[in-house]
Amino acid sequence: MIDRLTAIGTWLARRAENILALMLFAMFAVFILQIVFRYVLNLPIGWTHEISVVLWLWLVLFGAGFVLREREEIRFDIIYGAVGPRLRRIMAIITSVALVMLYTLSLPAMADYVAFMKVERTAYLKIPFNWVYAIYLAFAVAAIIRYLWLGWTAIRGKAPEEFDPTKAGSGV
Repeated sequence: MIDRLTAIGTWLARRAENILALMLFAMFAVFILQIVFRYVLNLPIGWTHEISVVLWLWLVLFGAGFVLREREEIRFDIIYGAVGPRLRRIMAIITSVALVMLYTLSLPAMADYVAFMKVERTAYLKIPFNWVYAIYLAFAVAAIIRYLWLGWTAIRGKAPEEFDPTKAGSGV
């Protein structure tokens, strides 16, 4: 059963990476289209900028919520790397509790805001703003689940892995 769940989780993680890559490709294509129309054809168009901004927002929040792994997150490596496993566990617990509380407290207000924004639409494509901002809700729920899990594993005695600057990479 665990092997089956692991396989499903791995498959879902790969599909999330595929979605992120498609969004990045779409943003790049629209950006190139914007350059061609503005500087080659001398016909500036606004919808390309709008799509780029919406895709950037979705790229960042979707990527942080569903693709980015814990070891790839930004942290204060100088402090984090200078302490032992016990203090790293304590730091992970404190961070987890703080972030779960902040995201949980902000979630109802943000849900109300997203629901309220259905009355506004983007300038060119008339996309309802609740669709644009809905990704925050998915991000916040994913972050709550992630930090609940990280806090739970730290409480159970597993310290987050130590950062090794000699093995730093781009996440690949």
